[in-house]
Amino acid sequence: MSRIIYQTDDGGVAVITPTPQALERMDINAIAKKDVPTGKPYKIVADSEVPSDRTFRGAWEVDPATLTDGVGA
Repeated sequence: MSRIIYQTDDGGVAVITPTPQALERMDINAIAKKDVPTGKPYKIVADSEVPSDRTFRGAWEVDPATLTDGVGA
């Protein structure tokens, strides 16, 4: 399973986890274009790349230069 990440306006990281039902109707790229805010670059990553410990989720960071898979529509 993959997730979609993008940088929020305050510098944090937003994580979108597509449901299996959504993935049956469209591919993850289409979901990203639809759900990532307009103009925001995003990256599709493996589940293993997203920390499972959510304790410090507010402190997660992402290098904007790595968000190269597309831009929200």
